Formats: sequence, C-alpha cells, structure tokens
Amino acid sequence: MKTLTTILIAGATFVMPLAAYADDASYCAALSKAYREYAAPQNSANADATTAMAKCASGNTKEGIPVLEKVLTEAKVTLPKKM
Repeated sequence: MKTLTTILIAGATFVMPLAAYADDASYCAALSKAYREYAAPQNSANADATTAMAKCASGNTKEGIPVLEKVLTEAKVTLPKKM
C-alpha cells in the first residue's frame, strides 16, 4: 500500500505541472489571437506584444502572458477566459 501511495504522489507531481503548462499555452494562444484581432483592425502593431506572442509560441508563457494581458487591458479588449 505504501508503494502505491508513493507512485501516485510521484505521478501527480509530474503530471500537474504539465497540465498547468497546457493551460498556460492555451491561454497564451487565446491572448495572441485576441491581440491579432485587435491590432489588425487598428492597423497597428505593438513591438512588446509581438515579442510576447513569439515567447508564447516558443513555450515561454511565463513572460508572454503578462505582456499580452497588459496590452489588451490597456486597449480595453476583453481578455479570454483562462482554461
């Protein structure tokens, strides 16, 4: 029984960060989409947002998400729901 408990805890410890990463990646992609939809009609591009979208695409969601949230919030664009 002790072995099973140890295996379950070890498995959960490994899987939980992966699930959070998937959620962050999905949220980052949704933010990027919202930015593209906002920026295209405005015919403008924000260098910080462009860099943040590239970071999201490369998996660096920790740095990409806050920048995109800030740019979209300042532009009064409704943020997508977090997954």
